[in-house]
Amino acid sequence: MLSVVSFRRASPPARRRQGFTLLEMLVVLVIIGLLAGLVAPRLFSRLDASKLQVADTQVKMLRSAVMTLQLDIGRFPTNDEQLTLLSAPPADAREAALWRGPYLDGKLPLDPWGHAYQYSVPGADGQPFALYSLGADGKAGGSGDGADIGFLPPR
Repeated sequence: MLSVVSFRRASPPARRRQGFTLLEMLVVLVIIGLLAGLVAPRLFSRLDASKLQVADTQVKMLRSAVMTLQLDIGRFPTNDEQLTLLSAPPADAREAALWRGPYLDGKLPLDPWGHAYQYSVPGADGQPFALYSLGADGKAGGSGDGADIGFLPPR
């Protein structure tokens, strides 16, 4: 019996890609740069606006806590006590018995720029107290995101 054996010629190995060419990398980097240039300004403007909104909301929350404190003990915190009275009872024993705190969940928050909220007695326009953030610049006054936010002191 005869058997037929066929011999196949081995084909050359397939060419493997070892990576991206320099030109391909440059094209991708240019596209990413263009997209970042178009999108980043919009995102950062919204970030600034959201910080202003967070500061305004936190000031209102702190004001509500101070008003609740006043209902319980019959007075607002003094300039010496500041907002610490929201988390610790007053030194006076009679007022401490009326204190129903803490009036905040957790510790006193900082404003979105990392500064402490300002409290003083009295407030502007006949308000019993001032409670505000100094804004992004951390200084009194200013404009834009550096403006004071909240219930301001008399000027």
